[in-house]
Amino acid sequence: MLKSELLGLIANGENSGVEFKRDDIRPEQLAKEVVALANHQGGMILLGVEDDGIISGINRDDLEPWVIDTVFARYVHPMILPFYETVLMDDGKRVAIISFPQGTSKPYVLRHHDREEIYIRAGSTSRLATREQQARLFAAGGILHTELLPVAGTSLKSMDIVRIREYLGAIIRDPDIPESEEAWIRRLTGLGFLTSVPDNRTVCTIAGLVLFGIAPRKSLPQAGLRVIAYDTEDKTYQTLLDTILDGPLTGRYLTDNDGTRTLVDAGLIERFHDTISPFITLESSTLNESFQRTKNWLYPRDAIRETVINAFCHRDWTRSVDIEVSRYSDRIEIISPGSLPNSMTVEKMIAGQRSPRNPLIVEVLRDFGYVESRGMGVRTKIIPLMRSENMTDPIFDATEDYLRMILLRRK
Repeated sequence: MLKSELLGLIANGENSGVEFKRDDIRPEQLAKEVVALANHQGGMILLGVEDDGIISGINRDDLEPWVIDTVFARYVHPMILPFYETVLMDDGKRVAIISFPQGTSKPYVLRHHDREEIYIRAGSTSRLATREQQARLFAAGGILHTELLPVAGTSLKSMDIVRIREYLGAIIRDPDIPESEEAWIRRLTGLGFLTSVPDNRTVCTIAGLVLFGIAPRKSLPQAGLRVIAYDTEDKTYQTLLDTILDGPLTGRYLTDNDGTRTLVDAGLIERFHDTISPFITLESSTLNESFQRTKNWLYPRDAIRETVINAFCHRDWTRSVDIEVSRYSDRIEIISPGSLPNSMTVEKMIAGQRSPRNPLIVEVLRDFGYVESRGMGVRTKIIPLMRSENMTDPIFDATEDYLRMILLRRK
């Protein structure tokens, strides 16, 4: 790092990615800052700089081995390999810069006094993570799949057994269909749709309820899909439509002997298509050969469908809000709650990298044919369709709270 770059960092002060510390800091205190930054976006710790930005310099002779072998090796878990460098200032004082990227094995913990503590970054301070924040970190690191968490107040009766029977028999060709309630509980527990909780009770998992529940939002309020239609380019109190769709994500199909599948009971994906269609189409002013008015789509149908499916596949179930689809006069915005999964970025997603947050939901939707086999819908379907039909690229906006995808209307 150049001296001018270091001075620029110091001038900007501490923030969510930069921390100032003296070099006489205790190892567990330095490790706490490392853990908090790694659980966030990564960052830099400047040793030899006071909280007010005054450069006091480093005095410890063995600072580098102390940082690497003591702080990182003994107090931070899992392992992080930092980059260590020093910058010599004009007055002869030196500043050490310890930098490291966002961690890929979240949550990182401080090991101290036979305890493991999880810290997160909030602005320029580091603090203990709440239970909800810890759950998000475990999910981001792939250690906990929140889709397998139990949903209180549910049971086998909360599941649409007819729909599941069609899935087992017609979709995945399972030759052994359960008959008794006990057999159903065993099978659905094995599939991850049910789970056991204390007192020998069996309840639905989030995945099971979302995929096959009779009324998922009754027990899991964030399981729905909110659809809003505005007649302007901005949010207004006046809407053309504002509704929340509830029901199982999957449709129910009958399969003929020749393999032809016919939809007999729409799922949330099909119901969304029917709900949004009047607001994203224009009828032709003339009649076609069948004396009907042709619908002209303002957006590629498959691109919108794929975007909504992706939102369910990758949403964060610890966030207690519905997926939201908003139609404006010039665009459609789809908001999926939660940040991108661990180490995923918009650039990686566009390039085709795959990192599903909810693998069970993804696999079941792939069985039905909702998800294409490679799991690269953004790169292979959404982007090409928007370019070919609307002459635009989709816009992605990723934050700590949501991923928003914007599809611009065809002009």
